[in-house]
Amino acid sequence: MNTKPLASDQKAKPLKGWRVLVPRGGPWGDGVAATLRAQGATPVIAPLINFAPSRDQATLEQSLADLAAGAFDWLTVTSATTVDVLYAYRAVIPASTQIAAVGETTAAALTAVGYRVDLVPEDDNSAAGMAAQLIALESEPRRILTLRSEIAKPVLTRKLSEAGHDVRSVVAYRTVGVPATERIAEDVRSGRINAILVTSGSVAEQVHAQFPEIPTETVIAAIGPRTAKDARKAGLGIKVIAREQTVDGLIEAVSRFALPHASDEFAI
Repeated sequence: MNTKPLASDQKAKPLKGWRVLVPRGGPWGDGVAATLRAQGATPVIAPLINFAPSRDQATLEQSLADLAAGAFDWLTVTSATTVDVLYAYRAVIPASTQIAAVGETTAAALTAVGYRVDLVPEDDNSAAGMAAQLIALESEPRRILTLRSEIAKPVLTRKLSEAGHDVRSVVAYRTVGVPATERIAEDVRSGRINAILVTSGSVAEQVHAQFPEIPTETVIAAIGPRTAKDARKAGLGIKVIAREQTVDGLIEAVSRFALPHASDEFAI
């Protein structure tokens, strides 16, 4: 079973024959699936995480109403799951409010559901990186809404507040795991899933928990260094990290490998 990087003379459809697990659904997952099909792969959409409502719905709903009314200069979005919440609430973001996305995955999720993106950190795709870039960009105090998960550390809120900005930090959701079907779990175990896309630490935790027997030949690809670090901390082996922290970069990282074979492919 060969998973060495391919030579540079890629064919027009470098992922022909591949079955790739896409760990998120919705508009973002559909977009990734379309990109994979264009490169010859068969996407297997298996949403492994979803959001559960905030325990303080009243505060979230009031903050989204204030957002629609133009109460904030900036909205910070630090995960694709936050985008799911915005979409579920049909949140209105006025033109006067600029939107900062923590990375290209989150930016892609925003654009997939019709929101614009005004800022993505150039180097450090993290809450700290976003805070640093916003602080450098905005010398005057601004009104900022930060939507976060229940378990997120308040790094962004703390740094922005220390810089003099008026920050409202609101818990938008709780992350919960979504069990994959038995068929998908078996396809992962046998190697019939040739690659798994890992787009966040939460996804990595679910991959590790739900698929305890992943063949060494399976290409597990992380969208960036931070996600790879979180994945390894969760106990997941990462085979490749995207050079560019985008969906296209993630898929390109997978395409550098030769198609591995399932363990039962040649069984008689």
